Formats: sequence, C-alpha cells, structure tokens
Amino acid sequence: MPQPSVFFGPVTIEEINTMQIIDGQMARHLGIEMTEVGLDYMSARMPVDHRTIQRIGILHGGASLALAETVGSIAASYCVDRDSFYIVGQEINANHIRPVRSGFVYATATPLHLGKSSQVWDIKIRNEDGKLTCVSRFTVAVLKKADL
Repeated sequence: MPQPSVFFGPVTIEEINTMQIIDGQMARHLGIEMTEVGLDYMSARMPVDHRTIQRIGILHGGASLALAETVGSIAASYCVDRDSFYIVGQEINANHIRPVRSGFVYATATPLHLGKSSQVWDIKIRNEDGKLTCVSRFTVAVLKKADL
C-alpha cells in the first residue's frame, strides 16, 4: 500500500519556487531554491559564494540557519490548509559540523511532529559530496488566519 503524503494537497517544485522567489525575500538574496518534494520531505539548495560565506571564506552559520528555516517553513506551510492557516517560526537551533568553502549545500527537512498547533522539523544540510555539514531542529506554530 502506498505511503500517504504529509503535505496538504498536491505540491510542485515549480509552484514553490515561483511563489517563494519574490524580490526582497531573503531566500532570493541568498540564492536558495527548492529542489525536491517527497512524500514526507522537502529539499533545497543554496550556493556557497560571496553572499553566504563569512570573513575566513567558509559558509556562514547564519546562512545555514537561513537555509534550514527556509526549507522548514516552506515544508511546514504545505502541511496545513493554507487557505485557513499559516505558520510562523518559534525556535531554531543548529550544530555546525563541517566547513564548506564552495559549491552548493543541500538541506532536507523531514517532520518529527505534525500537530494541530505546532510542528517540529529535522533539517540536515550536506555538502556536494553528501557529507553532513549542519543539523538543525526547527519548531513552528500553526495559527488560524482569522487570528491575524
């Protein structure tokens, strides 16, 4: 029997990238783009370049967190009825494991908890060789749009 998707309704990479990459958003400034949607995960990539490195030439920890929060937020928002609910980040943490100097890093977000009022996501960031560079846990609140 096929595994059901955790996402609410159909979702495509083209739809996400078209909606997400809007002038003025951090994701666009950092070059983040969604790359894959599975039944229970979403993935994105980000270049390691002049926008995302720190002074000694390695990937900035804050850029890793921006990538983690971007892929986690997008994935979380597709786990609710987006006509009635929205999500906001509550907490994010990260452990930086390995430096990256160039190329791309790839983040994959998978849910640890999908509740009515909160979600918790596990996000792993890997370099182009598939080596783990950062692990992150991201918690979001699920809010009703009427509460805006």
